[in-house]
Amino acid sequence: MAIPKLQAYALPESHDIPKNKVDWAFEPQRAALLIHDMQDYFVSFWGENCPMMAQVIANIAALRDYCKQHNIPVYYTAQPKEQSDEDRALLNDMWGPGLTRSPEQQKVVDRLTPDADDTVLVKWRYSAFHRSPLEQMLKESGRNQLIITGVYAHIGCMTTATDAFMRDIKPFMVADALADFSRDEHLMSLKYVAGRSGRVVMTEELLPAPVPASKAALREVILPLLDESDEPFDDDNLIDYGLDSVRMMALAARWRKVHGDIDFVMLAKNPTIDAWWKLLSREVK
Repeated sequence: MAIPKLQAYALPESHDIPKNKVDWAFEPQRAALLIHDMQDYFVSFWGENCPMMAQVIANIAALRDYCKQHNIPVYYTAQPKEQSDEDRALLNDMWGPGLTRSPEQQKVVDRLTPDADDTVLVKWRYSAFHRSPLEQMLKESGRNQLIITGVYAHIGCMTTATDAFMRDIKPFMVADALADFSRDEHLMSLKYVAGRSGRVVMTEELLPAPVPASKAALREVILPLLDESDEPFDDDNLIDYGLDSVRMMALAARWRKVHGDIDFVMLAKNPTIDAWWKLLSREVK
């Protein structure tokens, strides 16, 4: 009845993406980001320090940072800690009491904590649209594309994508920014959406060119990721300015597409703009 303990698996890669039936172009000015059910309770089923979930969170964080930089609205869904039997209804038959048994795990995972300008929607059923103002808010802001990330791919995320489609909102399911009970169920959800209700993409497809063209451009990438209002000098340690490991992992994943030797350890060893520009400005081999 309850969600089982979950095992990590290999996240989908580009070659795993099913053939999309539609070729919708991603339009940032028409898009919104949905971070679906990334609460401690739902993520805890993979246990602590799960590398797979760390990568999923890093990919979601990279998308969120991009959205913040481009004035793309960010929405979250989160189940409430208190749900009456009337509110849960058939969910009790399928999943038991769920999060209500662990109310201390209701909050969104620390690395993805919503900002004051984000919208957190109360989640009642599989679809993020059910008993929520999401459709109205999207249409009032002129948004007809929804980037879908989070958990679980074959339950709430797939259902939300299909519900969006039926409301004339184009869903973009981000394959490597989702997690599921198993790889088979993850891939099943991608196949269904690609063939029935949306477009399936990888994180990198929605992000700008992976490597900045100059040190000044690198600085423009880094500054929105910092917590401090003061700007660092090029040789300052970026961790001292609030750059966290999840965002560093996301940068490593992006830049590794061009320089295959770049990884988190390499960036963390010398986290300065000078050092990173030296890595990025190398000739591509």
